[in-house]
Amino acid sequence: MDAELFPRRRAEIAPGAVHVPDWLDPARQRELLDACRGWARPPAGLRTVRTPGGGAMTARQVCLGWHWYPYAYARTVADGDGAPVKPFPAWLGELGRRAVRDALGPQAARQATYDIALINFYDADARMGMHRDADEKSAAPVVSLSLGDTCVFRFGNSDTRTRPWTDVELRSGDLFVFGGPARFAYHGVPRVHAGTAPGELGLTGRLNVTLRVSGLESVPPGPGRGGRRS
Repeated sequence: MDAELFPRRRAEIAPGAVHVPDWLDPARQRELLDACRGWARPPAGLRTVRTPGGGAMTARQVCLGWHWYPYAYARTVADGDGAPVKPFPAWLGELGRRAVRDALGPQAARQATYDIALINFYDADARMGMHRDADEKSAAPVVSLSLGDTCVFRFGNSDTRTRPWTDVELRSGDLFVFGGPARFAYHGVPRVHAGTAPGELGLTGRLNVTLRVSGLESVPPGPGRGGRRS
């Protein structure tokens, strides 16, 4: 939005969880969107994630570096076409470290050697239930970058999927980082506001690029440590 009555400002949502509005400028948003479109193509492209109980996530996903599937990591798309996961690019890791420095400071960025990206595409009807990012062997901060439609991002607590939580409006270009005491907090996306993406971006829907540190460097290809998410 070009002019706001009350400009959005950086906010600490919980200890270790920081929202930085408009962190990506329009040019960088377009560059990241172009990269996501390339990653979404097969093989190892955008897929529907199915849970062990037979349900399907409404947000579709593609992974870089390590492939996540409920509730493990692998080097191949074990729940899809079986292709090797696409590589995690060095420039994306640098972007993640810069995000952590800007949100949490240089000390937090030192442990952030990113090697995983989970890219979720939300159409107007997609949602994400409350879950924790708990399948990694690292407590390094999680970096979340938003492109396209605005969403309601619900950020909760580390003990339960229920309240207390805080609802944050994430718009295209926004950064959200959570680490430290907030690293394993439950979070989700209960709503996407269709048609709110910047027109010049050329995206219908919402993309969320989530960067993580796996802690799996010494683990041979195959599933990682299990966790649970909705």
